[in-house]
Amino acid sequence: MIERAIRVTVNGRVYERTVEARKTLADFLRDDLELTGTHLGCEHGVCGACTIIVEGAAVRSCLLFAVQVHGRDVQTVEGLADGETLNPLQEAFREHHGLQCGFCTPGFLMTLTCFLRECPDPSDAQIREAISGNLCRCTGYQNIVAAASAAARSLATTPRS
Repeated sequence: MIERAIRVTVNGRVYERTVEARKTLADFLRDDLELTGTHLGCEHGVCGACTIIVEGAAVRSCLLFAVQVHGRDVQTVEGLADGETLNPLQEAFREHHGLQCGFCTPGFLMTLTCFLRECPDPSDAQIREAISGNLCRCTGYQNIVAAASAAARSLATTPRS
């Protein structure tokens, strides 16, 4: 078994760990850091449930090894809220019933977080395209699109710090 020491910033906190070289980033987040909001679905990069943000880009954590994020900045769904205060996207998901069972929700939130940074005034078609790599078996997607649209409007009226 080959192990490597890594140092990674997750949700603003620096972690130093020794990990098996073949451990996926998803398993590292869930098992080593106990950040269980990142869900594992297909483990092949197809479903999007494990989507997180690395250096500002939405990525599938099941397709990366933990050693690949050494020295990098990672954000998980646990890093979206400010304590008990939901961010505008999370609040919009709640208000617009953008989730049912909730299994896929963290992946959608992380995908849409990146998307809304890049496209602050999206059309419904653009939102649908952005989430096309995330699968949901419960919602039918309409409420997810409505939530993303509402979040975009909310973010547009929120002063940036």
